[in-house]
Amino acid sequence: MMMFLKRVVCYAIGLLFMAFGVAFSVNSNLGVSPVNSLPYVISRIIHMDLGNCVIMVFSFYIFMQILIMRKEFKWINLTQILFSTAFGKFVDFAKWVVGDFAIPTYAGQLVMLAISILMVAVGVSLYMGVQLVNMPMEGMTHAISEKIVKKLPFHDVKVIVDCISVGVGILLCLVFLGRLEGIREGTVICALLVGKIMKPLKKVIDPAIQKFCFQK
Repeated sequence: MMMFLKRVVCYAIGLLFMAFGVAFSVNSNLGVSPVNSLPYVISRIIHMDLGNCVIMVFSFYIFMQILIMRKEFKWINLTQILFSTAFGKFVDFAKWVVGDFAIPTYAGQLVMLAISILMVAVGVSLYMGVQLVNMPMEGMTHAISEKIVKKLPFHDVKVIVDCISVGVGILLCLVFLGRLEGIREGTVICALLVGKIMKPLKKVIDPAIQKFCFQK
């Protein structure tokens, strides 16, 4: 029981890291992270809180997992809905904590973007390392890597999925807003770097999680 509670705590910490990564990316004004590009664009289109849009879009990602995995979909993965809801609330909390904080100048914006990328990469590595339930975006990416592009490793598939997500966000912006909102060079940089940064991070984080969560 104690081991399970430790895994849940590490999972929640991972989600919190990701949420603060979102807040920093929004305040950098260089574009939100790819995983939140669609929720952010939709929030601007329909004028809904970002946290609620995160929950809505992540529910769609769960539906895509069911379509891809079909009979192999494990129904325990529906608990992703609960974790998506928690993450949506964490995002709203992180945005409240960070507030309007921003580092002036373009160099400062790049620093905030770098912090965002690192936080997202750490967050994803943490919650995936405890081996509970993937978040919907990563769950969909995992399904694609297992069923559609089996020859590519997860990290490379994540880069592809992130880029597609950004592309869809750009299209929605142009169609419904007539301009780009929340998607800039920083979003593209995140799409290219988060998956790559995760690879060396997991070499450090995974052994620590193994020792803390799985060893008695």
